[in-house]
Amino acid sequence: MIRVGCCGWTYKDWIGPFYPENMRGQRGKWLEYYGEFFPTVEIDSTYYSVPGERTVAAWIAKGHRIGDFNFSLKMHRDVTHSKILQDAEEAARKAVEFENGVITPLAENNLLGSVLVQLSPRFKRHGPPVDDNIETLRVLLDALKVDEYDYVVEFRHRSWLDEEGKEYSEDLAEMLRERNVAVCIIDSPYFPRTKEATADHSYVRFHGRNFDIWWKKEKDVADHRINRYDYLYSGEELDRWVPKLKDMDSRSEKTRVYFNNHGKAKAAKNGFYLMDELGVPHKKKEIHIREQYTLESF
Repeated sequence: MIRVGCCGWTYKDWIGPFYPENMRGQRGKWLEYYGEFFPTVEIDSTYYSVPGERTVAAWIAKGHRIGDFNFSLKMHRDVTHSKILQDAEEAARKAVEFENGVITPLAENNLLGSVLVQLSPRFKRHGPPVDDNIETLRVLLDALKVDEYDYVVEFRHRSWLDEEGKEYSEDLAEMLRERNVAVCIIDSPYFPRTKEATADHSYVRFHGRNFDIWWKKEKDVADHRINRYDYLYSGEELDRWVPKLKDMDSRSEKTRVYFNNHGKAKAAKNGFYLMDELGVPHKKKEIHIREQYTLESF
């Protein structure tokens, strides 16, 4: 089963292209409106701050009102970008706290999709914190309920790849297979599009293809893109993914696909297109992308 969604739903620049103008001051209703069109969402805000009980309870209440819906979410950065670079046991302890407080309540309410462990680009195969960080990952994953929840790891440094630099090293893949932890398949400027399957569930993230500004801190003032994720995939680009996703889904019990190219609701537009091409039923909606230009561009 393939579920397609977006990375987040609380973007102000979605007013007009996606959310109706009369919802501009009704942010509390955006999730349920979003849920009319997509069966899943990736919550990225959990990377920046750990949500409190009231926030998690609100997600649960809205998720139940939507119906057949689930939340995937990112592990907090204190685990993936801080502690894991220093001490595996401490990273594991913080991850368990996050699991108990955020993940388990969603799972107990049948609203949990996947848990994304997006690793720091500074977290390399060989140290720090140890010579071979497969051991660091093993400590982290073994502390978590990987046998109950769908965990996914997104690697962001090429040292985790094999000698050809196209797939993950076999010892890493085997360690993940033993724990039924998936590797995140990425469409982005910073990592190759691997095909490795290490779990009975699959996870794909579309980050856009803004190769020219991905690593730049500043853009030309005439550039109308709001950030590196402001990219609209063409039909041709997504069409190439259709057979890959269908093949992935034939080998997985669950396949979750998320668009992170959120600028001006481009993620939603691409999500609708991909669902149509995959034959995934969904409520129809027209999205008119309006580019945002600076004064200098005129």
